Amino acid sequence: MMGAGKSAVGALLAERLGCGFVDADAEIERRARSTIAELFRREGEAAFRKRERETIESVAGDGVVVALGGGAIAQPGAREQLARTGTVVYLRARAETLWGRIGETAGRPLLQGASGNDRLRRITELLAERASCYETAAIVVDTDALGPCEVADAIVSQLRGVR
Repeated sequence: MMGAGKSAVGALLAERLGCGFVDADAEIERRARSTIAELFRREGEAAFRKRERETIESVAGDGVVVALGGGAIAQPGAREQLARTGTVVYLRARAETLWGRIGETAGRPLLQGASGNDRLRRITELLAERASCYETAAIVVDTDALGPCEVADAIVSQLRGVR
């Protein structure tokens, strides 16, 4: 979910594991030579999700840590593919925590036009819509009271139990 710390934690986790790191959103932007907000505006969400799926397919299973966009795992077939090619981790946070972390919504297409309580309400709705997908992760870390280093350490500890 946006604001959970996927990019920051993913980079730290990759460092701890001695492997590469791919931020799927950054990779989409690099390939498209456009921001995600621009892609949503120009092509719509369906086209963005297609790009997202292609990016995930190209990097999944490459022995790297991949930070996915918040809606990626909720797309048809994504959960199953990700589970086959690696260990899925959910960085769980309450809507209020996410709301406090995301700052301005300019780069957040699903929050465009929302401010204050409307933004919190939209984050709460997205969490509810995606909860069943997120909760299928092999590892779940509650991040509300943790910094990125602590979250990465918690994941490493849990990975030892999964492998």
